[in-house]
Amino acid sequence: MSAPTTASRPRRLAMVLADLARGGIGKMRVHLANAFAAEGVAVDLLLARTGSPYRELIGPGVRLVDLGTSHAWFGVPRMAAYLLRERPDVVLTQRSRVNALVLRSRALCGLKMPVHSTFNTNQSAQLASLAPAKARSQLAQMRRWYPQNDGLIAISHGVADDAATLLGLDRAAMRIIYNPVVTPELHARAAGPAGHPWFGDGGAPVILGVGRLEPQKDFATLLDAFARLIAGGADYRLLILGEGKLRGALEAQVAQLGLGGRVALPGFAVNPYPYMAGARLLVMSSAWEGLGNVLVEALALGTPVVSTDCPNGPAEILEHGRYGRLVPVGDAAALADAIRATLAAPLPAAQLRAATARFTLATAAAQYLDALGLAR
Repeated sequence: MSAPTTASRPRRLAMVLADLARGGIGKMRVHLANAFAAEGVAVDLLLARTGSPYRELIGPGVRLVDLGTSHAWFGVPRMAAYLLRERPDVVLTQRSRVNALVLRSRALCGLKMPVHSTFNTNQSAQLASLAPAKARSQLAQMRRWYPQNDGLIAISHGVADDAATLLGLDRAAMRIIYNPVVTPELHARAAGPAGHPWFGDGGAPVILGVGRLEPQKDFATLLDAFARLIAGGADYRLLILGEGKLRGALEAQVAQLGLGGRVALPGFAVNPYPYMAGARLLVMSSAWEGLGNVLVEALALGTPVVSTDCPNGPAEILEHGRYGRLVPVGDAAALADAIRATLAAPLPAAQLRAATARFTLATAAAQYLDALGLAR
């Protein structure tokens, strides 16, 4: 039997990540992989760590490949072997070390397939959160390898501006593609049970925070703002979905503020949408972001939002306050005032939903396929 011709061969895309983890980046990658597969692209999802609750979202048209490691040097033999064996038409990476790994492996193989990479967060803020030696090493790696990509994609205009300035890249050559947040399944998944007794017990309404319990999300400021709200006589409860290294510190802060009966930290939820649909308000208190997926998810469900005006994304999503109040990072008093004002006069649900048309899976998938040269 003769080999398939180039014209009949399925387009093959390799998506390379360190892991899917529990954050928004992993979930968005799974959404995209499923959409690409639905368009007839053969998708390989290469992961160094395959354990993640988001694995259950991976569709049947996506092949999971265990990469073993995403180390920029030690992972080269296995990555190179994959490239030589599978010969993908294009490779899409994220994270600096993963990008360096793929580009090194491509050079070792002597192959010409294009490699594209995404910027998923504010790189300057991310580097500033690291120890100085690690930040210098990572910055040097980024400046060496990112210019060698065949294409660069940023998930917001602010992220693109920051990356171009920080790394000396051509801003005009970078593509801006918003995350595929609004999927066809979002509303159906939101109709399920929230899984917490505060939804449906007839008690005080719930204010919601969603994100990893890490410094970037700055839930400490949200707790301080909530304490101010309660001290002013408001009757609400605060639920924060997520897990991370700051759980102990946040629980101690809850106790210190005397909010034990009004604040719950139930952990990570694979499906946060019923919580968003049932909440009176969603608050994002981040110190920095790449876009701010939870804002889009809440708006798509008609739930009002308040956010810090952090770099980057919230101002773009909310159109500088048109669809939700923006406050300075780390300002608990301003955050409390914005929460209070939004609860008193929330925008109509239909108006909030209208703000999310730019963030659909169909739109993002089509833009990615065009950027990667896989559109037909």
